[in-house]
This record gives sequence, C-alpha cells and structure tokens, in this order.
Amino acid sequence: MMKIAQYLDSTYLKTPEQSGISSEETLQIDKELAQEAIDHGIFAVMIRPDYVAEIKKYIQERHSNVAVGTVIGFHEGTYPVDEKLAEASKAIADGADELDFVINYNAYLKGDLALVKDEFVKCTELVLQNQKVAKWIIEIAALTDAQIADITKNISDWSTENFSENDLSNIFVKSSTGFYQTEGGKPNGATFEGIKIMLDNAGKLPVKAAGGVRTPEDAEKMISMGVKRIGTSSALNLIKNESSSGGY
Repeated sequence: MMKIAQYLDSTYLKTPEQSGISSEETLQIDKELAQEAIDHGIFAVMIRPDYVAEIKKYIQERHSNVAVGTVIGFHEGTYPVDEKLAEASKAIADGADELDFVINYNAYLKGDLALVKDEFVKCTELVLQNQKVAKWIIEIAALTDAQIADITKNISDWSTENFSENDLSNIFVKSSTGFYQTEGGKPNGATFEGIKIMLDNAGKLPVKAAGGVRTPEDAEKMISMGVKRIGTSSALNLIKNESSSGGY
C-alpha cells in the first residue's frame, strides 16, 4: 500500500454562509482538520484565508510542520489582479505557506491572454519572493481538452520565461476548485483524462489533482501518473483505505 498522506492537501473551503454554520464553528472544523493532519502525517491543510492566522498558530503550538495552504480569488477567479495581490499579501502575512490562485479562466476563454499572463506573473512573483508555493487552478471542467493543454502550456512557458529553474518546483498547475457547477452529472474536479493532459503540457511544473479523488485506488493512480499533490476533503478516508461518496 502506497503511503499517500505526504501527497495530500486536506481541504475545507466552505464559507460559514455556504455551510450554514458560524465562523466559530468553521474555525473548529479547521482545527480538527489540522489535528488530523498532524496525527496522520498529512502534508498540508487547505482552508479559507480568514482562518489562516489561527490555524498557523494552532499548528505551531503543537510543534508540527504541517503546511498551511489557502485559496486566492476563490472560486470564480475573476477578481482583478490588485485584489488577488492584496488577498495573497495578507495570507502570507498571516502565515500561509502555499497559495492556490484561481486563474482568470473566464478572461482566458475570452481570448485575453495578456490579462491572464499579467496576473500570473505578478502573483507568482509575490509568492516566490516570500519563499512560498504558488498553485494555479485552471478549472478543467470549464475547459475543453485543447484549452486544458493550451492554458497549462502557457503557464509552463510563462514560468520558465520569468522565473529561475530553482523556482519551478514551487509553481504548480492545479485542476479544479471543486465549486464549479457542471451540467448533466459531469465531473467538476480532477479526471484521469484531464490530469494526463495537464501532465503532458506542464513541462517542469508539478501538477496538483483536486476534487473527485475519492478512493485510495484513484489517489494511487494519480500519484503513479505523476501528480505531486492531491487536494481532497476526504484525506482521512483515503489514508484509512476507505472510499468517500461525496465532497471535494
């Protein structure tokens, strides 16, 4: 059995409004997520920006090296670059180790590649200057196979053009937010087909599969394909060799 905990970003990204609970209850869920990660060797917890400072403190008080990740421009990706930079700067100040940006895929679909490149370069530069990790969510459920290949290759090219060889391992291409609304029961997260396209076009950049990885077998297959991280709300189930019927 492959040890998959080191590949997992254990994820809780619902706002209090989305889940119908209070901020205090959301913080408690995040603390439980962090404790599970500490107890089971999970690489990172992925939470909303409002809770980064508290969870970073919680993990540090327990002398753990579990990474704290958060999401920027989530989940639509349409935030102006200045807003993404401001949100990212605050998250870094609060102690975030990894920042998962939703790329402006709507601008990409409209052909505004200059806008997409501008936000990618500026936001990635901010993250790398602070010795953090940037992950770029391309939302594959909103794209055709050709578009998945194209946007992934563009991110790879922009990375090699603007950053050093040593930086590339800290710039991920990530599949999904898990919040995109699909029709007809189509998957809104990582698929083997979509991940293969990303891996084939990412060059030296690592790939993160997010959403829809609900069985240990799926996780192991993704890792065997070459993904370096998996985002999941079912991390404990995957580690315990159990399947999850829903969630991210």
